[in-house]
Amino acid sequence: MQADIDQLFILPPCEGQIAVLQEEQDFLLINKPTRLLSVPGRHPQNRDSVISRLEVDYPGVSIVHRLDFDTSGVMVIPRNKRALSDISKQFQARSVSKHYTAVVAGLMAQDKGVIDLPIAAGEGPKYKICQQTGKPSLTEYQVLARDEKAQTTRVFLHPITGRSHQLRLHLQAVGHPILGCEFYAGEFAKAASRLLLHATDLSFTHPVTGEPVFISSQPEF
Repeated sequence: MQADIDQLFILPPCEGQIAVLQEEQDFLLINKPTRLLSVPGRHPQNRDSVISRLEVDYPGVSIVHRLDFDTSGVMVIPRNKRALSDISKQFQARSVSKHYTAVVAGLMAQDKGVIDLPIAAGEGPKYKICQQTGKPSLTEYQVLARDEKAQTTRVFLHPITGRSHQLRLHLQAVGHPILGCEFYAGEFAKAASRLLLHATDLSFTHPVTGEPVFISSQPEF
């Protein structure tokens, strides 16, 4: 929830650059750097964002989904109203598939599994697991590698639902917070210089041709 963060303070400038991975007539496929807003923030000094940068070279672009300020990775950026409407409907129908890579604290015991815990709004920009008021939230995970020496696990994540802070909360709730997470990682918030969460791939249907579209980008961590 990037808009929630920048209510509180002026964000530091993002030195990272947006990589345009694929340029189509109807949309762009990009890789967002960490610590960049998806859309301009509420504070006048928090105007730097994915959309404000792309508008310079690609007038008419719009946001159809967001990545958190601290999260890096792939995004699809519609370039016209038709693409925006079509891709937006795909997100609403949950027909868009997204996967993330994260590095978490501790050695996860199971090679794969499902985290099924409801999420509700918490205090300020935070969210919480709440059985009474939370909305159903589902995350599939698969272990990619375990680092015995560092006592960390690299994990591949598939959020079935798209709740705010879902991946951070779900992993923290099962005892394996994402390294570098300032909100939920506790003592592990300073274990990395950034949030070790990256949107690794994205698949959807081309808004004009109906062909499947797939884009992937490996994390820098």
